Amino acid sequence: MSTATPNATTVRTRVAIVGAGPAGLILSHLLAVAGIDSVVIDQRSREDIEQTIRAGILEQGTVDLLTEIDPHTRVHTVGDRHDGIELRFQGAGHRIDFRELVGRSVWLYPQHEVLKDMLALRLRTGQDLRFGVTASRVEGINIETPRVIATDADGAELIIDADFVVGADGSRSVVRPAIAGTSRDGYFREYPFAWFGILCDAPASADELIYSNSPDGFALISQRSPDVQRMYFQCDPDIDPNAMSEAEIWETLQVRVPGTTLKEGKIFQRDVLRFRSFVARELRHGRAALVGDAAHTVPPTGAKGMNLAIADVVLLARALDTLLNENDTRLIDTYADDALKRIWKAQHFSWWMTNMLHSLPEHNEFDRQRQLGELRSVTDSEAGRTYLAEAYTGWPI
Repeated sequence: MSTATPNATTVRTRVAIVGAGPAGLILSHLLAVAGIDSVVIDQRSREDIEQTIRAGILEQGTVDLLTEIDPHTRVHTVGDRHDGIELRFQGAGHRIDFRELVGRSVWLYPQHEVLKDMLALRLRTGQDLRFGVTASRVEGINIETPRVIATDADGAELIIDADFVVGADGSRSVVRPAIAGTSRDGYFREYPFAWFGILCDAPASADELIYSNSPDGFALISQRSPDVQRMYFQCDPDIDPNAMSEAEIWETLQVRVPGTTLKEGKIFQRDVLRFRSFVARELRHGRAALVGDAAHTVPPTGAKGMNLAIADVVLLARALDTLLNENDTRLIDTYADDALKRIWKAQHFSWWMTNMLHSLPEHNEFDRQRQLGELRSVTDSEAGRTYLAEAYTGWPI
């Protein structure tokens, strides 16, 4: 263990959680229910966390958990329940009816809204939540009192001594090297395309999400609110988001959704979202574990990112309850294997949806026709539609 600097502040807790995203905040709540105190740190300010706009499709199980945490959750008032999606190809739409096929739904509720809810709840209940604190490293995970070394907003050293450390600190995790040896040790795939995303002031062009496969490339028509819409189209990952005019953006979107007339409006945000898949080689070692984007990332096509993180958290919360309250190591010893079963199912589903809907640079006419055959195999078959509905709405947590 390192020696603290003279002006360092040391705090003691049961679980040190690095990262105040959905995973870290929900974990802190589940631990509190089990009588386990925690300290949550994040290098961002509360304002930054709440105002960083991110998309969010919540699976049925995620919504059930948020409702259990707070029966008055805004998911049911601000969120928008969707009972299906549309697959569009060759100018025709094919609805996948979730309720009919699997009896479940998803909710359109952006991630930053989940964060607003959880931040307010955790602070109201007395959570030790520290903003502007940057973790630099984790030490001692092979002994019973690991520690997080960090710097607070004033530049002073902060040391958190704990019984367990959790990395919920995203794809550039500081905790991951302590567990896996390096920050990049894992299984990785980068896709040769990205999504050009826009937010615009316009009424909805459709009641549900449209996933459109076209000869010109993929497009996703999503929603955000009655007056603000979110849309994406497949693009080169190195494109400058400011290189296209609004007219060019709308023309690109429209040609990729044949059969639907888009409702246009002022574009007030644009960005490029790269496609990467990653699974860390180790999710837990000694007295430390990873959850969420620190453990894995998926392409956004299957809407699995935040939902997969929350599934990790449910497993880890149970494991930490038995470890710290009962001194029983069985669940923490199987945490990685249990989590990886779902992680790899989600990786496959995200890869499958991505490859079924996007044009790849090496595709020729054979590949194009085979892709259309795959789409028909899904939409023409109740079994195919059921698989998509089951995976999209989420497997049981």
